[in-house]
Amino acid sequence: MSFQKEASATRSPAAVGTGTRASRSSVRWRLFILLLVLVTVNYVDRGSISVALPIIQKEFGLTPELVGLLLSAFFWTYAFMQVPVGWLIDRFGPRKVVTASCIGWGAATAASGLAGGFLSMFIARMGIGVTEAGVMPAGGKLNALWMHSKERGRGATILDAGAPLGAGVGGILITWLISAFGGWRMSFIIAGIATVTLGAFIWWYVRDNPRQHRAVNDAEAEYIEASHAAEDAAAEAGGSTARRGLLPYLRFRSFWAMCFGWLGFNGVFYGLLTWGPLYLAQAKHFNLNTIGWSTFVIFGAGFVGEILGGSLADRLRAKGYGANVVMRSLLGASSVIVTAGLVGVTIVGDPVTAVVLLSVVLFFLRWVGLFWAVPATLGGRTNAGVLGGAMNLSGNIAGFVTPIAVGFIVGATGGYTGALLYFVGSAIVMAASVLVLDYSKRLPV
Repeated sequence: MSFQKEASATRSPAAVGTGTRASRSSVRWRLFILLLVLVTVNYVDRGSISVALPIIQKEFGLTPELVGLLLSAFFWTYAFMQVPVGWLIDRFGPRKVVTASCIGWGAATAASGLAGGFLSMFIARMGIGVTEAGVMPAGGKLNALWMHSKERGRGATILDAGAPLGAGVGGILITWLISAFGGWRMSFIIAGIATVTLGAFIWWYVRDNPRQHRAVNDAEAEYIEASHAAEDAAAEAGGSTARRGLLPYLRFRSFWAMCFGWLGFNGVFYGLLTWGPLYLAQAKHFNLNTIGWSTFVIFGAGFVGEILGGSLADRLRAKGYGANVVMRSLLGASSVIVTAGLVGVTIVGDPVTAVVLLSVVLFFLRWVGLFWAVPATLGGRTNAGVLGGAMNLSGNIAGFVTPIAVGFIVGATGGYTGALLYFVGSAIVMAASVLVLDYSKRLPV
């Protein structure tokens, strides 16, 4: 039995209506705050190696090229699993997939603390990539299932804001754990155990459908269902409500714009996530403690920017502006600022100014987290999982290419200017993509 049918059997929906604002419960927002925590922990674990890398590089005797290869290990398996895990989410529901993912990556993170050298750490990082793969596509699916269409901008950015928040918090947390326990190994083990515990809580609280959740009242359920009914009516008129595979979408410009936009975005974000701490250590001569706080400031700005970007998008939609006007205006402006900021970082020599510019870059870059509303727009609730998986696959191609490319650039040039220009190129790809994507309608497949 599919999870949609289970939802119907669990609790019969009342007649579709809008419900009054005063009487609606707010479980959907609490659910997304939990997903924010989940993604934050995800990025603490994912980025922990970058924070500890100055120590690990010295202990394992790694060249810049091997550092780049090690940083890419996570992304090879993470990218490979995106489309398969998207299919699993559409077939079995996000709750099962995200719980298994959380417990699995916690175990793999703890195991990475036992690595004895490059090879064993490489394998552990690949394991984290496999097990983390389901988190973001499942979040995109939950956004489609739980959020009213007018709230999906905030839902998408609350979900995705865990990435910069986790990178920022992780910078402080991992450096503190390293100091408190005298090394990087125990910090990884503790982080992994905490993640497994979170996985048990996810299973207890998350549901695949609002009607399955005991705390959701009829007013909230009806409010969400009214939005779904309107979307389904429009989709039925176009004949696009059935579950599809990925192939029918390959002929549409918007599908490719979604994929290349996310690839360009992650070329910048993953580049700064993986190499940022080492850049601060080697190019700006920061010590471990200063790296931790600088990382917190830079990625913390990204968290604030993403939350504000989502709220601004939903507010503009509520005022009657069309989806294309809102998304192209906001994301186009953010792309220009990101590109200019990265060019600025290549010019300035002062470390504090570089941190300020990188903070501005992250603030506006994270507006593109609005893309997590795009799979539901293009494919509807039924196909949001597989489209989210395809989008994240594209982004994580940048994830495994970028660390290796930066490693070779740094190794060949002995500096980071070429790497920063690589990020500028990624931002230009992102800019072109966000401007050609049609955010206003479901694809007619």
